[in-house]
Amino acid sequence: MERLPRTSTGYLLRLNGVELMLNTAYEALQRPSSPEPARIAAHEDTGLFFGCPDVDAAYRCLSGMGVKATQPKVAPYGMKQLNVTDPDGYALCFQWQVA
Repeated sequence: MERLPRTSTGYLLRLNGVELMLNTAYEALQRPSSPEPARIAAHEDTGLFFGCPDVDAAYRCLSGMGVKATQPKVAPYGMKQLNVTDPDGYALCFQWQVA
């Protein structure tokens, strides 16, 4: 994973030729001091799940970049999961089946 240029508020994940950009709804200089309630009202009920073969490495990487993340846990259905919330309130889950 790499941090985008300082003018950006996002992250770019690259793995095996696949790229995923996680970015806020605002450009750096246009971001309000607090989220607009009408804009984020439904975000907490939206989760995006990503297959991630090394959940622990993802945790170390994201934490090392200052992303607030809880330590990965194994869900009752056998998926090791790392859960974070993006700056706009969306839940992101990086997960992989436990062997």
